[in-house]
Parts: sequence; C-alpha cells; structure tokens
Amino acid sequence: MSADSGRGTQEGPDYAARRGLLRNLLVENEIDGLLVTDLVNIRYLTGFTGSNAALLVHSWDAAGAEDRTVIATDGRYDTQVAEQVPDLRAEIARAVARRVAELAGEWQFGRLGYESHIVTVDQHRGLVELGTGLDFVATPGLIEQLRMVKDEYEVDRLRAACAVGDEALAALLETGKLRPGRTERQVARDLEWAMFERGAAGIAFETIVAAGANSAIPHHRPTDAVLAGGDFVKIDFGAVVGGYHSDMTRTFVLGEPADWQREVYDLVRAAQRAGREALRPGIPCADVDAAAREVIAAAGHGSLFVHGLGHGVGLRIHEAPGIAKTGTGTLLSGVAVTVEPGVYFPGRGGVRIEDTLVVREGGPELLTNTSKDLTVVG
Repeated sequence: MSADSGRGTQEGPDYAARRGLLRNLLVENEIDGLLVTDLVNIRYLTGFTGSNAALLVHSWDAAGAEDRTVIATDGRYDTQVAEQVPDLRAEIARAVARRVAELAGEWQFGRLGYESHIVTVDQHRGLVELGTGLDFVATPGLIEQLRMVKDEYEVDRLRAACAVGDEALAALLETGKLRPGRTERQVARDLEWAMFERGAAGIAFETIVAAGANSAIPHHRPTDAVLAGGDFVKIDFGAVVGGYHSDMTRTFVLGEPADWQREVYDLVRAAQRAGREALRPGIPCADVDAAAREVIAAAGHGSLFVHGLGHGVGLRIHEAPGIAKTGTGTLLSGVAVTVEPGVYFPGRGGVRIEDTLVVREGGPELLTNTSKDLTVVG
C-alpha cells in the first residue's frame, strides 16, 4: 500500500476512504463490524477529538446493504461530534461502547470485532453480558495496520511538527540557554516553551535533558542536576502539531570535547547514517536495525547499544512498526519512522542521535533537519 492510495491530501484527510480500507480488512477477516474504542483510532477514522467515544464500523459488504456505521459520544460533545463528523449517525450516550454494541445486536451483525489490545477483561465481560447475541471476535491491530502508511496530509503535519522542533532547538542554542550552570529541568522547560511559542499544541512526550553521567541513561528524566563544562548533554524531545508528533535527539558537548567523546560521537553518527541509508520499501525492519547495530558492534561497543533502533511515529509518539532486532514485517513506502542509535557508558556519559524520516522510493525523506555534526556549546 502506498501513501497515494486515496487516503487523503494535504487539504484534509478522507475519513470515508480510510473507513473503506478498514472495511476491506473486515471482509477479509469475515467480520460483520468492528467496535472501535481507542480514541486515537477513532480520530484517525472520523476526525473526532473528544475524550469519550466509541465507533461502530459496518463491513457493509452485502449487495444493497445500508451502511450502519455509527459514532457514539456523550452529551458534552453533542455539538462537537456534529461539526467534526457530519457524515455519520451520532448516538448520545454515556456508556458509548455499550450503546454501539446494542445497536450491532439489534442489526444482527453476528461477528463483531473488538480491539482486544485495548479492551480490558472487565470491559469485554460487560459487553458479553449485554446478551446481544453477538459473537465477539478479537481483532487486534487492524487500524494500526492502516495507520502505519501515512498519506500526504499526515506527512505534512509531521513536517510541521518536526519544523517546530528544529526551530525551538535553534532558539535554545541562539539565546544561550544551554550552558554550564543551568539545570536539566530549566533547559527542558525552556525548550518546551520555545515549542509552544512556535505553534506546538503540546509536547510529544516528557522532554529528556540528560547531562554528564545522566546522558548514559537512555530515558533519563530531567532533574535539578547542574550542567558543567565537559558534559555531554543529550536532548530528546518533540512537538505535537495537528495531532501528529515529532521526535528528535541531539547530543551536545559543553566546552572542548575529550578524545573519547569525539570517538563515541563519530561512531553513533556513522551508525545513524547507516540506519537512515537502509530505509527503503521492502526491507525487513530487523535488517534496518542490523545495519546500524553492526557499525557499533564492529567498534566493540555492541553491548552498549541497549535499545531498538527506532519506531513508527504519527498520531502517537510510538507506533508500528518497531525497528529492532526483534522487529517483524517489512517497511512500506509512506511509513514514518525514527532512527536513533545510542552508545551509553554507565557513570560516564552517552550519545544518541535521532531523526524522524518517511520511507520513500529512491531514499527516505528527512523531516528533522537540525545538524548532526558534533556541536560544541560554550
């Protein structure tokens, strides 16, 4: 499946087309309908952004059948659902999943899929106990399968989110807010505020600012630790624009770098380049990870690269596919992923370099454009 498969344009998503692609999967799996309760998936299929909703997608495969796709939300969103989802019947009820399951039973759907990776055991029990006569069928990951490939509207939002990140980081450096004497927490808050000033609707995840020995902790949370001359400072952050997330990591040195710092930085940069260059349609995800990992292993530091190479990114900061030694499947054109190798020396310091890219025929499109040269601050 390619990104130009009728799933949207830069002007706006074609939600009906997205639901049509989902219907194809339902028919393939002999499912009469799908109960969607994940709010991100509901947004992807309808555009609805409220905090309480359930969606019933009808497979609608019988000749002349009426499309009985319906969205349910509660009274707080009566006006919003009418504005955001004018093309679907809306039901107003507090217990939204219960309401659409009742409708599916009334319409004699028979086999009703549900997001078994989202629905809890208690929620499933409650649906079964409604006595609708439905055969509830676990259908994990169907919508996530569609969400992997981004249409041009989605890529445009990802570009915008990445541009906000690039501009905010540049402002942090230009205003001298990354310097010895400041704390990790102060730097993180300044960077986040710079993203908001440039149009971010939110931060993609808790900003990581890790200085000195803390830079060897892959997902360190900012503290009142004070930045000092000679430190590596690893900054991993992202912005949210139009619901879509950016993700970028850059590692800086405060003052003249030591020889070991130059060596490890150059190694990670080489590994990251190898990972980026491996991105192409049809390549197994595990092979992309291997392309970068082998560079680090050849230098004798394979045990210090302790996480996967990357992940999908979109309406969530972590989406399919996973790019790791254990990654499954192959990359498709239009998939947005990160490439983020790291080498971490416990108690000493570490380096990670990360970009967000879109897999394309002929080579990936780079969305995060901040320089990956070793940047010396101060």
